[in-house]
Amino acid sequence: MAENTIQESAAPEKENIVLDPQVVEKKEREPLFGKAERKLLTDPLSDNNPVTVQVLGVCSALAVTSVVYPSMVMAVAVVFVCAFSNLFTSIIRNHIPKQVRMIVQLVIIATLVTIVELTLKRFSYPVYKELSVYIGLIITNCIVMGRLEAYAMANKPWRSFLDGLGNGIGYGLILVVVAFIREVTGKGTLFAGSGIEIKIIGPSTEYAINTVATSGIGTWFSWYSNNNLMVLPAAAMFIIGIYIWIQRSINPKLVDIS
Repeated sequence: MAENTIQESAAPEKENIVLDPQVVEKKEREPLFGKAERKLLTDPLSDNNPVTVQVLGVCSALAVTSVVYPSMVMAVAVVFVCAFSNLFTSIIRNHIPKQVRMIVQLVIIATLVTIVELTLKRFSYPVYKELSVYIGLIITNCIVMGRLEAYAMANKPWRSFLDGLGNGIGYGLILVVVAFIREVTGKGTLFAGSGIEIKIIGPSTEYAINTVATSGIGTWFSWYSNNNLMVLPAAAMFIIGIYIWIQRSINPKLVDIS
């Protein structure tokens, strides 16, 4: 008994540490653009691109990339839907029953897609008519649904928003690159259908390079003819395939990912 009493008296007393709530909050607060946040934005542009690495969303990449302008509109629409669906899903993730989580996700996506459709119909009706079917199909776009399931349902709102933003931009980047190549080589124009259409090369004086000219720079391209194959959806598959080949040749670690 004496020994126990000595040991108890020798033992240091536990101090009651009172933590300042402001200090705890400051430690737990995540940086807005730290290393992890920047990675969420930059990875989908190259090493984790949703189209060329994950091979998702290829259908719309084939269908809407014949010219640049509608492709840019589609890209902006997907960025908007992907970013804000991630944000809203993450905000309410702890209140969504697992049994109906996909239904809730679809309702969020469908609401955002409806906003995009009505905005397009109001401000750019010709583009709306051209993209109407594919805008609606954003609801089932595997990129959007995939990010909700893989990231937004398990992470905080800000990072989820950045993840959706990065993946949307990564998807849009491929769309614009493919559309640029197809429009320039297939039609000889750039931004056709918009107010800033540029006619680059073709058999007319309307083009900057007139391939039927009898003098000037146009005579150097008298052999050139716009390739109508590039206007077809199959051309997008060729371009995306070549893009994937080049990307994996430069970065071999991507070979076995998809």
